[in-house]
Amino acid sequence: MPPLRFFLCGLLLLAAACRPAPQRNRDADPALWIVQDEDTTIYLFGTIHVLKPGLSWFDEGVREAFDASDTLTLETIVPDDATMQALVRELGTDAAAPPLRERLSPAMARKLEKALADEGISPGRFDAMDPWLAATTLASLEVSRLGYARADGAEQVLREAARQSGKQIRGLETPREQLGYFDGLSMQAQQALLAATLDEQSDTEAMLARIVEAWSAGDTKALADLINADVSDSPELVRTLLVERNARWAQWIAARMERPGTIFVAVGAGHLAGETSVQAMLARRGLETHRVAY
Repeated sequence: MPPLRFFLCGLLLLAAACRPAPQRNRDADPALWIVQDEDTTIYLFGTIHVLKPGLSWFDEGVREAFDASDTLTLETIVPDDATMQALVRELGTDAAAPPLRERLSPAMARKLEKALADEGISPGRFDAMDPWLAATTLASLEVSRLGYARADGAEQVLREAARQSGKQIRGLETPREQLGYFDGLSMQAQQALLAATLDEQSDTEAMLARIVEAWSAGDTKALADLINADVSDSPELVRTLLVERNARWAQWIAARMERPGTIFVAVGAGHLAGETSVQAMLARRGLETHRVAY
């Protein structure tokens, strides 16, 4: 899964935070699933972490399921800016390391310098960064430039609605755990992530638009194809950032089914699509999920 796709439906902490200008409302009907027994109901909703304003998705079946739930469970609870920045510095930078450009191949270093120049950024600002942080920072800048923002993403909307209605809000992962997935990648995988980021920037706008269109239409087949494209080139990334997390979340859901209640689980749509989805992991545990028609 190339890095820019994480900003829409991968890792929540890496989503861009700015807010673009309002746009005219458009209807969207993203997919929603349910797993339940006699006294427990868990809704599974695939989110887009960053969206443009004006997309009307929090209504109809999604709203009904949310309103019926006692607890909102997200991938993680995004901390305040100061806490987040400190965590990123701790995990994603190394002042004692050689400048990032010297840790890359000459060809990749030239691509990075050009990308930074296009953004009006001094290369020195990236010198202490690990490759994974350089990749996700560049992707964040590109996503923001195109008008996508976390403020309009599904998690922020759901979290605010939960706060207003007094629902409990829980995270499946801590912020440190989520960023730690990147920090724990091998240097080869980190550099592959940066290379993919630099190579795909010219196609970003069209690719993100296709993903949002598929999500809005509830077209999970198209969404799986788009999000999981080219995964064979980065097996470590896919295993660490997608497959293993899906397995842990399925384990959590299976355990949560042992206690009564109604839970609304909202995670990136990439985790609910394809052969290694959370639903597929649940099926291996004997738990059936059903698509909610609305």
